[in-house]
Amino acid sequence: MIQLKTLLVDDEYSAIEGLRIRLEAFAEIEVIGSAQSVDEAIKVLNEYDVDLVFLDIEMPTKSGFELIKHFQPESCPAVIFVTAFHQHAVKAFEVRALDYLLKPVKLARLAEAIERVIKTEKLNRKTELIEVHQSLVINESQPLEVAGNSDYKFEAENLVIQDAKNPIQIIPFKDILWIDAAGDYMCVHTPTETHVMRARLKELEKNTLPEDFLRIHKSTIVNLSHIKQLNPLRNSEYTAVLQSGKTLKVSRTYSKNLKSLFKQ
Repeated sequence: MIQLKTLLVDDEYSAIEGLRIRLEAFAEIEVIGSAQSVDEAIKVLNEYDVDLVFLDIEMPTKSGFELIKHFQPESCPAVIFVTAFHQHAVKAFEVRALDYLLKPVKLARLAEAIERVIKTEKLNRKTELIEVHQSLVINESQPLEVAGNSDYKFEAENLVIQDAKNPIQIIPFKDILWIDAAGDYMCVHTPTETHVMRARLKELEKNTLPEDFLRIHKSTIVNLSHIKQLNPLRNSEYTAVLQSGKTLKVSRTYSKNLKSLFKQ
């Protein structure tokens, strides 16, 4: 049975407790924390690998939409908005919320929203396992090449980003801290800046990144040489702490492999 690590975010304590009591009826939900502001929620998200967020919209200082901006592309938790105001519904679904509940929340409506999250989570996990299997059967000896619909190529020691709109960028592999997915694009992070290139994660793996690069999440590849330490979370998950202080989430699917390599 899937159990969703869940965060409750609402500026009203009574609203958090009321929702927490309702969620006790659902064995699939594990409430791991609550927050009464966006800043508090960010702290919880940095500490835990959260699957689901019940999120209020109108809160003092920062709205619920400000929290959405904090999420990493394609690796964010599922979001169910819980609000007393119907006028934000269109915007909520524009930021890919899975559901939009109006206060006071009825139990039947809550059950419907949770079922939607569970179906989505099952689909995501199945896709992730398929991608892992595919990565294991890739022929690592295949020649390096430019991807057909991408704007990069590999050289011996560099990633070269070349598109028609910007000057050619030559990025030494040793300077890349991590790479994460953003739709049809990849964000290549170095100590000084972030480069964006048109590519997909599976393309990068097929084109064979240097052996120091390892996938740690369905949307993240990390340079092992920049990892300072691994911190265990629940359910065999970890956070990888880079020498720069940046923390990256390591999903269960990839944690065992990373842990074994990190001990070497």
